[in-house]
Amino acid sequence: MFEARHNMDAPTTTSADDGTPGDGGGWFTPRKPPKGPEDERITTVPEAPENREAREAATPETGRAPQAPTAPGPGEILQAPAAQASETPQASQHRVPPPQAQSTAPPISAQQAKPAAKASADALLVQRTMAEIEPVADKVTSYFYALLFTRHPDLRALFPAAMDAQRDRILKALLTAAEHIDHTDVLVAYLKNLGRGHRKYGTQAEHYPAVGECLIGSLSRYASATWNEETEAAWVRTYTTISQVMIDAAAEDELRAPAWWFAEVVSHDLRTPDIAVVTVRPDQPYPFLAGQYTSLETPWWPRVWRHYSFASAPRPDGLLSFHVKAVPAGWVSNALVHHARPGDILRLGPATGSMTVDHTTDSGLLCLGGGTGIAPIKALVEDVAEHGRRRPVEVFYGARTDHDLYDIDTMLRLQQSHPWLAVRPVVDQRAQLPDAVREYGPWNEYDAYLSGPPGMIRNGVDALRDIGIPEGRIRHDSVEELVASD
Repeated sequence: MFEARHNMDAPTTTSADDGTPGDGGGWFTPRKPPKGPEDERITTVPEAPENREAREAATPETGRAPQAPTAPGPGEILQAPAAQASETPQASQHRVPPPQAQSTAPPISAQQAKPAAKASADALLVQRTMAEIEPVADKVTSYFYALLFTRHPDLRALFPAAMDAQRDRILKALLTAAEHIDHTDVLVAYLKNLGRGHRKYGTQAEHYPAVGECLIGSLSRYASATWNEETEAAWVRTYTTISQVMIDAAAEDELRAPAWWFAEVVSHDLRTPDIAVVTVRPDQPYPFLAGQYTSLETPWWPRVWRHYSFASAPRPDGLLSFHVKAVPAGWVSNALVHHARPGDILRLGPATGSMTVDHTTDSGLLCLGGGTGIAPIKALVEDVAEHGRRRPVEVFYGARTDHDLYDIDTMLRLQQSHPWLAVRPVVDQRAQLPDAVREYGPWNEYDAYLSGPPGMIRNGVDALRDIGIPEGRIRHDSVEELVASD
């Protein structure tokens, strides 16, 4: 296991070998599973009608999301499904969670997090717990939040009104990190991104102990067959390490960047009845790379953040554009498409995502963009053009109907300006974009980039492997299991 860093001024976690505070000064103290009267107070609360949001089968509204815990297709990591009901203890004493922990970090992919040659003792105990709770992950999630909100009702207001669409995100992120505790390099990068991204929710170092205590309480309750003092100690050490990396990353980030940026809407271009191109001007310089994405909050739904890809490379005027598709019952997407107007003020989280161009090579780019997934593909094309290298770029732009090719004119204009660029529209009711790619090629000298609905990403990865592109040269930031988008 890697060790937590203690070189920052942020609070640190210390524990003895048994996982308990070593000197009385550590602030993460594990608790035993709730028993007796508190258990009897657990009730099931009906889900509020306004919380039953329609979930797009993809991820962010560009069809993208933080890089998947699995590269769509190859392997999976445990993810807690959204809870169906919330178990709510009525009272107790603990600390609270990072508010609305919607991950802004690219979660660990199956390819990145390959099994270690020999798992550590703690990793084996953690994995044993994960295996036991997987069938009841929804109950674990509900109980986790029930503990948090019961012990800290005053901080419930830090969370969005609708908890169902993201109730499992904190726990999912923690379990993801814990399961891959031995994969040091990948995990540290994941946790640093997560720690930086949580700043926009108002997360403070003092919130982490409460999350850890409720995590232990939830796991010990539902992993009773495998839970013992040794397992608890392993989880305490694991969580201590995870939280310390996040705390340090947030402290470092605070020295050089704001927790969020205000951005004024300067134009709103309705391309179809349900797709708009929204352009905003941040209140201060906003760093990002072509192919990345950000999280966005509207004034109509405070504390509800959704992911959107940047639809252009960085511009001299500093403006940022997003392609937004309104989905049924989508709070954020419908607000942006149908209500946003010039002058409205939005908030942006930090940029993240790994679907960027490697400018140290001359490899060609094979880009597959489906629906609003064309937005980051357009940004990649602009990025290549700005670097002035004549490397071939092949863009397959997929849609179910001609009407859905809302940005085809822009892409064709780019093709006219750059002889190294080829744009191939693919219209198919079945959206079989990967099949069209097989008809061209060869692609063995190309780096592949995919953005769009999860089914297209999954099929695209399989198709590209089949035609000889190594998995390490296939890049995407999308998966259906991560978060619903609205």
